[in-house]
Amino acid sequence: MPNEITAAPAPFEIPLFRRIWIANVMSQFGGQMQSVGAAWLMVQLGGSHTQIALVAASVTLPILLIALVAGAVADNYSRRSVMLVAQVYMFALSVTLCGLAWAGLLTPWLLLTFTFLIGCGMAMNAPSWQATVGDIVPRGTIANAVAMNSMGFNIARSAGPALGGAIVAAFGAAATFTLNAISYVGLIAVLFRWKPAGPEKPRLRESLGNAMLAGVQYVSLSPPIRRTMVRGALFGIGGGSITSLMPLVAKDLVQGGAATFGLLLGAFGGGAVLGAISNGRLHRLFTNETAARISVGMVIASMIIVATSRYLPITMLGLVLGGGGWLITVATMNVAVQMSAPRWVVGRALSIYQMATFGAMAASSWTSGLLSESFGVAGALMIMAGLMIVAFAAGLFFRLPEVDHLNLEPVGRWRTPDVKVQIEPRSGPIRVSIHYRISEADIPAFIAVMGERRRVRRRDGAQGWILSRDLEDPEVWIEQYRFARWTECILHNERRTHADDENLEAIRALHKGPWPPEVHRFLERQVNSLTIDPGLPIDTTIDPTRSS
Repeated sequence: MPNEITAAPAPFEIPLFRRIWIANVMSQFGGQMQSVGAAWLMVQLGGSHTQIALVAASVTLPILLIALVAGAVADNYSRRSVMLVAQVYMFALSVTLCGLAWAGLLTPWLLLTFTFLIGCGMAMNAPSWQATVGDIVPRGTIANAVAMNSMGFNIARSAGPALGGAIVAAFGAAATFTLNAISYVGLIAVLFRWKPAGPEKPRLRESLGNAMLAGVQYVSLSPPIRRTMVRGALFGIGGGSITSLMPLVAKDLVQGGAATFGLLLGAFGGGAVLGAISNGRLHRLFTNETAARISVGMVIASMIIVATSRYLPITMLGLVLGGGGWLITVATMNVAVQMSAPRWVVGRALSIYQMATFGAMAASSWTSGLLSESFGVAGALMIMAGLMIVAFAAGLFFRLPEVDHLNLEPVGRWRTPDVKVQIEPRSGPIRVSIHYRISEADIPAFIAVMGERRRVRRRDGAQGWILSRDLEDPEVWIEQYRFARWTECILHNERRTHADDENLEAIRALHKGPWPPEVHRFLERQVNSLTIDPGLPIDTTIDPTRSS
């Protein structure tokens, strides 16, 4: 793996990634300008502190609500098509919002409705785009590609708000909505012209419900992703306040207007660009955990500076520090999730991680808005900084994983077996039994190894896993598990990765018989007990085609 990473090309050397990146950055410029326009328009419309804070929350809340659906869609449909539909949907909404703004028909709650609906489009688009990164660049390039995506977003964050503030001051918020609508056109054109070389969708597709359950099951049984998700949620609880309260920081703490608000967001985004530039070097010098502790510490320091400063230059310096810390923290966790999940489930893993992180940020936006009404903007920031200290201390218990060495490519050795019973993809339930022969002295080691095997089986979709010992032949141990459908049995076996081979080799070393061991697959039948009238003839025929 190290040689693969060393030989991997830079992200911008891959033409497709470069084209999508440029178009995406232009679209993000429009989105950042619209965010400034929406936040400041809410102030002009006389929205409450809570409504102002909810402008930011209305964009992140959809991630909590529909991200899992979006992740399942990203893993089971053409990611290009999903992104294209999402972009067209957001374009249509933005055009409508633009028209209402120019007509002066927006109210605070109507504005929040549109920002929420656009946020739904962003939530649907995000897992497909982030999962596509791993499809169009080699594994060794993923970390740099994610950092470049973060840098692109924060280039837009640094320049977009400042430009948006100037446009709002000169032409009004409706002008930023117009520019945002135009910004979707380039990305729609790139996606429309992109013709993927390989298959656009999986050969076997799970139902949406099964796909969501499989994603939740994988994440819950993947310690690296689970730890990262906890850390992301703890960071989001405090981290969401720094951006959601920024309009009030501009208005109440530094006594500024729309242009000042744009400058503050620009300082935060500029710090994030500096964080993206230094991110690679930081991770070459330190582990993921150490880098995260440094970056979370930067965000805490930033929140304290912003809360106590009343001078624009000092507040901007604090936000530069916070932007850098915010970028490094989010990028580190995003890469940890991407590198911990194989391609078949990466969209769902990212969506669940984002549900935890951005759901916490949405709650943070709401909470910080309420706190600012009771304790003032500075008091709210100090309280949220205290919560961020909890996120810092969490590193003692939930360390971020080091997963660069994992090879999560499918092994590809499994072949669909030839069966004598006619079976369809939807046939089921399916029960599988595998017979091992283990000597008495090796039983403790075998049971320990099978504990990990149980986790891997369940993580990849198996149900009802049990391990039994034959009472007639004490050396025989039987592993059994079930699937609802034959399709899920096939998918389970095709999901095995090279990283799982260590456990398989440990079992092979303990097994005394020939390899592979004896495997039996069964199609379960349901037999009903009937109360039979003794006066009626008994039909003993069982329909062999019926399955439960």
